[in-house]
Amino acid sequence: MILGIDSSAITAGCALYDGEKIIAEQFLNTRHTHSETLLPMIEDMLKDAELSLADVDRIAVTNGPGSFTGLRISISCVKGMAFGAKISVVPISTLEAIAYNFIGVDGIICSCMDARLSQVYNALFKSENGVITRLCEDRAIKLADLSEKLKDISGRIIFAGDGAVLAYEFTEKKYELSPLVLRYQRGIGVCLAAWDKAAIDPAALMPSYLRLSQAEREKLNREREEKI
Repeated sequence: MILGIDSSAITAGCALYDGEKIIAEQFLNTRHTHSETLLPMIEDMLKDAELSLADVDRIAVTNGPGSFTGLRISISCVKGMAFGAKISVVPISTLEAIAYNFIGVDGIICSCMDARLSQVYNALFKSENGVITRLCEDRAIKLADLSEKLKDISGRIIFAGDGAVLAYEFTEKKYELSPLVLRYQRGIGVCLAAWDKAAIDPAALMPSYLRLSQAEREKLNREREEKI
């Protein structure tokens, strides 16, 4: 039994999966603070499924890229649950979790999350015959650079993630925009991505931001200006 959790962006979700079926899932796409909604959502889902953390073998969580605050909330939540219940954890790329929504849909999945500054967090995955294969590492990339890289790829390309519309419109609608029901990271995508991956000790679970926060970037800029 695996519990999948995500709060890496404006959406939040959780799911329970046992390798054969989706036992339960919850999803929110509101502007409510994840620190207020995530844990109650998980608790309600377990209660509705008549299960507890004692029934869970592993907890999977998206550890980035994504919102700095959202990632800290979900990772802190998972660490607390895992330590308390003595459960191992599986860190999952948010972009990979998005791609796993497309099992059974053949094509190149271009996972995109809005990173501001005309950039997206991005990775490419091949979905074929029910198998998801990573084609590149997670990256923060300018929309113009992503557009150029996609020109070298033949076949069906599907934009997914909260940055999908941004990338779709930038590329003059040349590629496909994923249907809304598959677009965002969800708990079941986290579960599926984590199913065959090795678990780690909760103490080793850390966020992967891909780039510095705005506050850190501003600090570096000030330091550079002071040296001039």
